[in-house]
Amino acid sequence: MIDALEQFAPLPLQEGFDNAGLQVGLTEAEVSGALLCLDVTEAIVDEAIRRECNLIVAHHPLIFHKLAHVTGCNYVERAVVKAIKNDIVIVAMHTNMDNARGGVNYKIAGKMGLINVSFLGEQRTVEGVDGASGVVGEFAEPMEAQAFLSLLKERFGVACIQANELLQRPIRRVALCGGAGAFLLGDAIRVGADAFVTGEMHYHEFFGHEQEIQIAVIGHYQSEQYTNEIFRDIILSECPGVRCCMAETNTNPIHYI
Repeated sequence: MIDALEQFAPLPLQEGFDNAGLQVGLTEAEVSGALLCLDVTEAIVDEAIRRECNLIVAHHPLIFHKLAHVTGCNYVERAVVKAIKNDIVIVAMHTNMDNARGGVNYKIAGKMGLINVSFLGEQRTVEGVDGASGVVGEFAEPMEAQAFLSLLKERFGVACIQANELLQRPIRRVALCGGAGAFLLGDAIRVGADAFVTGEMHYHEFFGHEQEIQIAVIGHYQSEQYTNEIFRDIILSECPGVRCCMAETNTNPIHYI
């Protein structure tokens, strides 16, 4: 099953800073169930135990930085210990799944209703799979900026959006990158996008683009929350006998108060 995920989004497609792939455990055991999630926390491991899933497929790696020890002093170490004690395998499909054709950014574009979707940024091909860091697409009909922001709030369940001033022309061409995608803002402008959507950006990156492009920052978790659906569709297609469980635990650490 892990092979099916990696055929869809080969590990060499991941960025150099990343740590996608097998995180915890051994892969010889038969899969009793796969819990699909965005992040791995102790609560997610508890949910896997409760729902009798011995495999967790996550978007964000649990182990991102080197572990100098495993003593239970933080949530990462505690989740690793709990997973090992309960014979649970943890796999992460991160920037390789972001970058792959049909991956996270394509899923976001689909939720927005964009058509004619193509890659944004430097494109490369790994093991026969095309990839790039973002995508750009179009609405079938242009819409005003306020309607565009309202659409994002509705489709992604967003409490509020960080945006620059409202664009005074219709929005039709939209560039996007899930998660932390500010590095693609310049590419979005170069390809003539009317709007750029991502999960997070820094304060000073909003300056200087008034009436050039509509910036819409919807939240890291919110932008990538539908990644589970990609995992589910791959597994059901390639490994139809595997029981898939969409995580019920909300792991977003950011609250809007």
